[in-house]
Amino acid sequence: MKVLHVIPSISPSLGGPTTVVLNLVKALLDNGTEAEIVTTNHNGSKLLDVPLYQKIEYQGVPVWFLPYFSPPMKEFIFSPAMTKWLWQNIKNYDILDNHYLFSYAPSVAAAIARWHNVPYTIRTQGQLTSWALTQSKLRKQVYSTLVERRNLNHAAAIHCTTEAEAIDVRFYGVKAPIIKLPLGVSQVAINPQAVAQLHSKYNISPQTPIILFLSRLRHNKRPDMLIKALNLINTNFQDFHLLIAGTGEPDYVNYLKQLLISLNLTNRVTFTGFVQNEQKNLLLQGADMFVLPSVSENFSIATAEAMAAGKPVLVTPGVQLAPEIIAANTGLVVEENINALFQGISDLLSSPKLREELGNNGSTWASNRYCPNQIASNLTHIYKAIINKTGFCESEISQAQEYGSINNFDKTAMLRY
Repeated sequence: MKVLHVIPSISPSLGGPTTVVLNLVKALLDNGTEAEIVTTNHNGSKLLDVPLYQKIEYQGVPVWFLPYFSPPMKEFIFSPAMTKWLWQNIKNYDILDNHYLFSYAPSVAAAIARWHNVPYTIRTQGQLTSWALTQSKLRKQVYSTLVERRNLNHAAAIHCTTEAEAIDVRFYGVKAPIIKLPLGVSQVAINPQAVAQLHSKYNISPQTPIILFLSRLRHNKRPDMLIKALNLINTNFQDFHLLIAGTGEPDYVNYLKQLLISLNLTNRVTFTGFVQNEQKNLLLQGADMFVLPSVSENFSIATAEAMAAGKPVLVTPGVQLAPEIIAANTGLVVEENINALFQGISDLLSSPKLREELGNNGSTWASNRYCPNQIASNLTHIYKAIINKTGFCESEISQAQEYGSINNFDKTAMLRY
């Protein structure tokens, strides 16, 4: 069995989607499944410095990079070379695993796969939430009518990582079978000096608790609301330091910095910029808590990584991992407003014992539910069932949820504040 993962870009700056596909293909290879990636050399406003039109090892996995042409809609990542390559090579693979929606590479891959009778799965990656569909609404409505609904409904399966994502897919009218499998999060070696090293690196007092925001800096992630909530914490004379890890559009980053100046919080907040590998692990292991007040967030690999690192997490209901956080008691889920954020963060700051309990729960949950090898094994089983046309029922291919029920959750009941 040979699997091809199709994704528009694996630029490091894209964060979660890039981490997901690289980790998943690594896990599949470790599980004995032959898997490769085809993508473009897109890297934001730059190009990835990689060889084109040849399979190379990139961060430990086999990847084909092809050139792209950037039209006015930058996120579309148009690539005529992708069309030609897929047309010539798609029959070399038994199944395609397409990542993302409303983008050229997965769209053309699905169409060519149908022409050549190669089955494919699709990961919607949060693109069918009500919030996401309101962004560039008219363009997405036209694109859905012409392309995306057909691609989705002819897929062998739609891979959803949360129950909420599966609900979004069905609400969108997709009839294809749904796979419900979380994403894998690798356990990293514990660094017993992480706390001391992180405080030292950013010149933070050893007694000051560190709050971590790790995500792309975009308005839907609501770092501005977090800053305003921390202003109330500051007024309440609670000690803290916020590390904002990630990059974003210069205008939005400047807005955040101006907001900090206006609230007199600049000495309490540090922008780390983009982080990865050891630097990211240091942040996750050295911080005291992880906060993501996002309006719309699919699986949120950063939240899962924080849980795996043994850190309590605080999120809003827009983060679709919220039901699992409640089920496993790994953190707090609060309403999407400043006062609720203030109260939740204040409670965590006030209770090291609570932080430790929630963090330990998160580490246990992640090691069981987000084990990359187990998820790769389950996915391999699904691939084989699709290729061999042996059939499967959705209940058989959903990741077991033996650590607590997370289905049909009541959002109002799960909110802490």
